[in-house]
Amino acid sequence: MKRQYDLLIIGGGPGGALAAKTAVEKGLSVCLVEKRPAIGVPVRCAEGIGKELLTDFLPPDPKWICTDIERAELIAPDGFSMLLEPRMAGNEVGYILDRKVFDRELIWKAAEAGAETYVKARATAPIMKDGAVAGAVIEQHGKIYDVHADIVIAADGIESKFARWAGINTTVPLREIETCAQYLMTGIDIDSQKTSFFLGNEVAPAGYVWIFPKGDGIANVGLGIGGGKSGAGHRAKDYLDRFVSRMFPDGKIIELIIGGVSICKPLPCTVADNMMIVGDAARISDPITGGGIYNAMYTGRLAGETAVNAIELGNTKKASLMPYDSEWRASKMGKALDRNYAVKEVFTKLSDEKLNTIIHSIAKLNLEEFSTLTLITELIRANPSLLLELKHLRSFL
Repeated sequence: MKRQYDLLIIGGGPGGALAAKTAVEKGLSVCLVEKRPAIGVPVRCAEGIGKELLTDFLPPDPKWICTDIERAELIAPDGFSMLLEPRMAGNEVGYILDRKVFDRELIWKAAEAGAETYVKARATAPIMKDGAVAGAVIEQHGKIYDVHADIVIAADGIESKFARWAGINTTVPLREIETCAQYLMTGIDIDSQKTSFFLGNEVAPAGYVWIFPKGDGIANVGLGIGGGKSGAGHRAKDYLDRFVSRMFPDGKIIELIIGGVSICKPLPCTVADNMMIVGDAARISDPITGGGIYNAMYTGRLAGETAVNAIELGNTKKASLMPYDSEWRASKMGKALDRNYAVKEVFTKLSDEKLNTIIHSIAKLNLEEFSTLTLITELIRANPSLLLELKHLRSFL
C-alpha cells in the first residue's frame, strides 16, 4: 500500500468497484480498501436487479446470475394476487444475483484494470488538511498507514462512518430506516421464475415481504418493516418467522441475514472538498423497495468520471466536484428517487383496507407497463376516493 494516490475509495461494494474501475481505466492511480476480509460477504441484500439496469454496466454472466425472472406477483393483505407478466412488469422482472460472486467479479475487473485493492483494511479516520479531506488512516493486519489522496470516495454503505467523520451529517431518522431480515431457504414450493411481494400491516408494517427465487425450490425469503414499527416481540425477524411458518412450514433455513436500509431522502449534498459520497453511504437507495445495486453502480461510475475530470483540471474542491451531485440528481434515477420518496410517504401510512382497494384496482387496469408513474396516474383516475391520500403525488404526474 503506497502513501499517495490520485483516488482513495473506502468500501468494496458495487459503488466502490465501479468508481475504481472507471477511474483507473482513465489513468488515475487508485487504492480501494474494504474493511471485511472478503468481498461480497456478508450479503445484506435480496440480490434482485432489473435486466435493463444491469446491462447498462456489463453483460449478464451465468456464473453470477442465479435466476432469470420472468414474472412478478403482488399479494394484497386479503390474499388477492395480481400477476405482472413480462410485457408490463418492467424492472420488477430481472435477475436474481449471487452477490458473493457478483461483487467479487466487479472488484476483479477493477483490479485487472490496475486498481490496488486491499481487504481487511479499515479506514479509521480521515486525514484532514485545512479543513478538507486529504486521505485516510488505514488499519490493516495490525499496522497503521496514512494514505493520502487528491480525492476520497466514501462508498462504505449504510453505516457511512467515513463521511460522518469528515463532517457530513449522515444521520437517518429511525422512521426512515427499514429494518430487514432474510432467510435463504431450500425445500420450498415456489415458481422459480416469479418474484412475489406481500403487502399489509399484518405481515410487514410500513414495508413488504419478498420471495426472490435462486433456483428450483431455493429462494431469498425476507421482509423489511419501518424502523418505528420494530420492538420486542415484533421485530423484523419475528414477522419473518411467522410468515415462513405459515407459508413454508417444511422449508429448510440455510442462512440468516439481518440488516437495515435507508428509505429517506438522499443527503442534501454528496460532495465536499476533495470528497464524493456514493450509493448507500449517500442514502441513494430506492425509498419504496430499498433496492440499491443499480444506484450504487451508477453513482460509483459517475464519481469515477468526475474524479478524472477534476484531477485533469487540477481542482478537486467542492465546486469542481459538484457536477457529480448535479448530474445524478438530474438523471432518471435521481428523479425516480424524489418521486418514490413521495410515494413511500403515502403508501406506508395506508390501512390494509386501502391497500386491498389499490391492488384490486391495479388488477383491473389495462396497463401497457407497470411503473410507479403510470400506477399513480391510473389510481387517481380509477379511484377518486384515494385522491386525498395521493394528493402529494400529483406533482409527479
